Amino acid sequence: MQIVIAEDDRLYRRLLEAALTTRGYRVTTYVNGSEAWEYLSRQTEPTVAILDWMMPGMDGLEICRRIREAAMPLPPYVILLTSRTRKEDTIAGLQAGADDYLCKPFDPEELAARLVVGTRFLKLQQDLIDRVAQLEDALARVKQLQGLLPICSYCKKIRDDQNYWSQVESYIAERSEVRFTHGICPDCRSRLMEEQTAGLASK
Repeated sequence: MQIVIAEDDRLYRRLLEAALTTRGYRVTTYVNGSEAWEYLSRQTEPTVAILDWMMPGMDGLEICRRIREAAMPLPPYVILLTSRTRKEDTIAGLQAGADDYLCKPFDPEELAARLVVGTRFLKLQQDLIDRVAQLEDALARVKQLQGLLPICSYCKKIRDDQNYWSQVESYIAERSEVRFTHGICPDCRSRLMEEQTAGLASK
């Protein structure tokens, strides 16, 4: 899992990096909010972003707003890190678009637990994106039959756009995912039996 840290305080930046790398996370750090946003706006893999509220270039709240406004296909899971502990600040952070809120000084175990939640959320989000992509791909490959089909009244062949006549099953199979198996319906079976019986009786 990729973790992006945007923190201008050197001590907290090193504490975060140490707490995360020891748990096997890949960590990228920034001291400037604008640089962190530039990186996050191009990111295409599941990412957790730990953003300091106050930092040069662009603060954490502004990055949260830009992430939500950008409508990214796979937006990062954002944990806002701040020394602000008032309820109003927590509400402001969440309203700006943060997914979680962590106060300084942070507890490494609490951070790890919140990252588990973020990782689970990103996995569900990625699974949903993959399912949607599979559905869109399937829909793109399905050729729908619509409109009027010119069909012969006697042999039941269908005329295509090139003025060729094809069997119904061939025409449909070429234009959809449908595949045919052949059998005899009850009406045809009865008619065949009657014809065979009449043929035998006439001999």
